[in-house]
Amino acid sequence: MKQSHLFTKTRHEVPKDEVAKNAQLLIRAGYINKEMSGVYSYLPLGLRVMNKVVNIIREEMNSIGGQEVHLAALQDRKLWEATGRWDDSVVDNWFKTKLKNGGDIGLGFTHEEPLTNLMKDHIRSFRDLPIAVYQFQTKFRNEERAKSGIMRAREFLMKDLYSFNVDEKSHQDFYEEAKKAYIRVFDRLGIGAQTYVTFAAGGSFSKYSHEFQTITDAGEDIIYVHKDKRLAVNRDVLNDEVLKDLRISRSDLEENKAVEVGNIFSLGAKFSDALGLNYKDAEGKLRPVIMGSYGIGPGRVMGTIAELWSDDKGLVWPESVSPFAIHLIALFDSEGKVKKVTDDLYEKLTKKSVEVLYDDREETAGTKFSDSDLIGISKRIVVSEKTLRENSVETKDRRTGKVEMVKSINDLLLE
Repeated sequence: MKQSHLFTKTRHEVPKDEVAKNAQLLIRAGYINKEMSGVYSYLPLGLRVMNKVVNIIREEMNSIGGQEVHLAALQDRKLWEATGRWDDSVVDNWFKTKLKNGGDIGLGFTHEEPLTNLMKDHIRSFRDLPIAVYQFQTKFRNEERAKSGIMRAREFLMKDLYSFNVDEKSHQDFYEEAKKAYIRVFDRLGIGAQTYVTFAAGGSFSKYSHEFQTITDAGEDIIYVHKDKRLAVNRDVLNDEVLKDLRISRSDLEENKAVEVGNIFSLGAKFSDALGLNYKDAEGKLRPVIMGSYGIGPGRVMGTIAELWSDDKGLVWPESVSPFAIHLIALFDSEGKVKKVTDDLYEKLTKKSVEVLYDDREETAGTKFSDSDLIGISKRIVVSEKTLRENSVETKDRRTGKVEMVKSINDLLLE
């Protein structure tokens, strides 16, 4: 991509109606556009980052046997009435409307009901299990106050995976595999060191659920972290019983603000019983399918990365999700030599399938460097009259600030 072709522009003033750091940076750098409170559009740079986040999650869900689907966002009232979750007194953040030909319809805030209902056509015998199904789907939640930028929005992308097993033991086996996959996801996204498996309320079907909480001052939750054991406890469930179960002392825990970037729940037979999802066991006896639910918000993760991986100059993307591998900057000379060399380097890198954003604009060095810092691509390459005199290019690591002079194009390719 040539930067002169990129329709988005950077801005150096902070949006007046945005208080969240992640949204301020992402708007200023041209990654997202705020449509209204809690609603954001993803622009070319932002979509590239989002797609990389999604692909990392997808690879790890596939690694544990997940099969990807895409379910409808429009929801049938009758299906949700069967589980008691259509009533606003039970779920208070529905977006609902009416069809022109009559009847109520909702915009999905989660998908346990429709997927459980769908599985009635595909699960009949114990031989049909286990199954794990996931999707990346737009969710809608009518939050009373949308805040924290893209970390808490009214319309957002969600990865939700649902597991279907014959019994509690096989469910727990998958649950533990999903937990490990989530840890791998956050490690690959560059926030693993700050993210803790956090014990939280388990609902009706297990003593605990598990949240994946990332420590950040922008977080809305309070967790208590045991750094040596790499675990945490949500403030809502911290008590003597939990401490005893986890074999930890209150004095070993450190209070931190955190944002929940993922969660996993045991659902038991709650939805199976309500919607009639059963299977026949080896003896021909009808039994309910045991379910689990596993969520990650890619947009929330992206906002969390922006909060953690940034400095006073702008964003600092981890290599795994950087919109481009290289930000190629040409500081043009009057004779056109720099342009010719940089154009040639751009073509060579592109042919080697290296993702490059080429700043080919007629701008000052100060403007180009300032924009580059704000956009935050993980590696910068500069071609100038100075580098030509040394028959080299200048490289800079956005995170460490380390500058090197490189003479060989092969040295520019990322491992």
